[in-house]
Amino acid sequence: MSTAILTGQPVPGSSLEGDLRSLGFDVRIASGTAEAGTLLAGVPAGQRVAVVDARFVGHAHALRLGLTDPRFPLSAIPGAVTAQPAGRQALIRAMGREDSAERAGGTTLVDSLADRVVAALDADGADVHRPELGSLVATVPGDPQTRNEARQAVAAVDDEAVRLKSAVKARDGFFTTYFISPYSRYIARWCARRGLTPNQVTTASLLTALIAAACAATGTRGGFVAAGALLIASFVLDCTDGQLARYSLQYSTLGAWLDATFDRAKEYAYYAGLALGAARGGDDVWALALGAMVLQTCRHVVDFSFNEANHDATANTSPTAALSDKLDSVGWTVWVRRMIVLPIGERWAMIAVLTAVTTPRITFYALLVGCAFAATYTTAGRVLRSLTRKARRTDRAAQALADLADSGPLAQALTGPLKRAARRLPGFTAPVVALTGGLAVVATAVLTGFGGPWTTVAACGYVLTSALAVARPLKGALDWLVPPFLRAAEYGTVLALAADADVNGALPAAYGLVAAVAYHHYDTVYRIRGNAGASPRWLVRAIGGHEGRTLVVAALAALLTASQFTVALTVLAVAVALVVLVESIRFWASAGAPAVHDEGETA
Repeated sequence: MSTAILTGQPVPGSSLEGDLRSLGFDVRIASGTAEAGTLLAGVPAGQRVAVVDARFVGHAHALRLGLTDPRFPLSAIPGAVTAQPAGRQALIRAMGREDSAERAGGTTLVDSLADRVVAALDADGADVHRPELGSLVATVPGDPQTRNEARQAVAAVDDEAVRLKSAVKARDGFFTTYFISPYSRYIARWCARRGLTPNQVTTASLLTALIAAACAATGTRGGFVAAGALLIASFVLDCTDGQLARYSLQYSTLGAWLDATFDRAKEYAYYAGLALGAARGGDDVWALALGAMVLQTCRHVVDFSFNEANHDATANTSPTAALSDKLDSVGWTVWVRRMIVLPIGERWAMIAVLTAVTTPRITFYALLVGCAFAATYTTAGRVLRSLTRKARRTDRAAQALADLADSGPLAQALTGPLKRAARRLPGFTAPVVALTGGLAVVATAVLTGFGGPWTTVAACGYVLTSALAVARPLKGALDWLVPPFLRAAEYGTVLALAADADVNGALPAAYGLVAAVAYHHYDTVYRIRGNAGASPRWLVRAIGGHEGRTLVVAALAALLTASQFTVALTVLAVAVALVVLVESIRFWASAGAPAVHDEGETA
């Protein structure tokens, strides 16, 4: 239960107390500043507390936005201020100062205690969130005429319509905007009124996608049609969970993590279902399925790394970004540029339609071509922005990129001796070295075939180059390319060696291994985004780091027969999956990380 302290004399006919109770607040009344301070001190430390002027006039949704959002320790709207436990002491200090000033006979131009407290918080340098209210009303009238005008303004705006509209993501893809959101927002409201949570809807979306994958695995035309329809249904629920979170302000780090990781689980499970269905018809497309997963994961790592590298940049001085902003003023270019990057809405719609009317092989060909073009387009634009940007990289950005690199014990042991040499190299060295080492090991695996020693030799070189790439802080203009280059090298090596083995089961085993490792990398991203820190070092050491796993897989291919290699890949995939899943579930279930709302990939 949260507590709201109403200050001042209650206004006859006001619905404020009822609105606050409907939002989950226990309402208490204080006649003055001293009594409000006493009530504030008496609220249990673990509760949210709000101070609200009894004369407040406004929409219930304005109060909801200002007083119930879990993402911010301190938040305020005109006439009301709230603090979560993390912001409680700042609120108590500000209230104490106002009480002391009032006792000393000080004067103020602001007669609302809540607004004076907010001013005191600002003077203390506290970070007070002020939500964008738009057409919603939130005011403290000073006389009956102003109050009547405010009430008329409230009646003129339908706050439920505003709430529904704001539940939809501000920036979304064409397919989602015009084919999903017009009705999914009403599903979100239906869920909210029945007490369903975003995480429950996210889980329903996952289950629907898994059933779709099972239908695709039947290999029948009816199964493919059902799979396509269920995949779209899963995507509707995927949009609904975020809209429900925005509609009811049920944000959490766990929810953002579930939404993102379940999206990947759904998509990659569906790829596996398509591959199994194709196999029933005599067509082996596991290499295409694994290639699609590798390409899609590397695309996301590019997104994550670029965003983290520029997380705390103070200004965008890039001419490329200025051109992009200029194009945004031309309506049709906005939709074209959103569609050609093949976001999740367009991508899943394409997969669903092609599954229903064509074959898994054609579906994967279209997916690979589309994702390759999108990756080229987005990466080229980001490279141009980075080369023309004048902002300096921060220590936080460098640490985030180092965490995303996922360097294991071998690379860590070599970074110390290589630091001096790395300092003498040009600023663009890190991505060049990472790309060179990665290309060498993947090309060797592709060209030398299965069972030879040369891939192992190249993997040893890859350990050295990957250590050199991270030997100094990743603050260069293009250093955000290091993590995606390392991901491509590891995943590409596993794909090439499994394809070279040319035995039944090798590629499915490789698919499982890459899926387990990719889960670990997505998990790391969402720990960083939730300000919860990266994956613990013991976990990275336990699963070898990217360079250790690459070397192990290369050595297994050199030492074992193709059938034995398949078994070894399966064992490795299960071991990695168990370790990362157990640690991930333990962390997200018990860490108590602060609530966030990450819009994630454009739907």
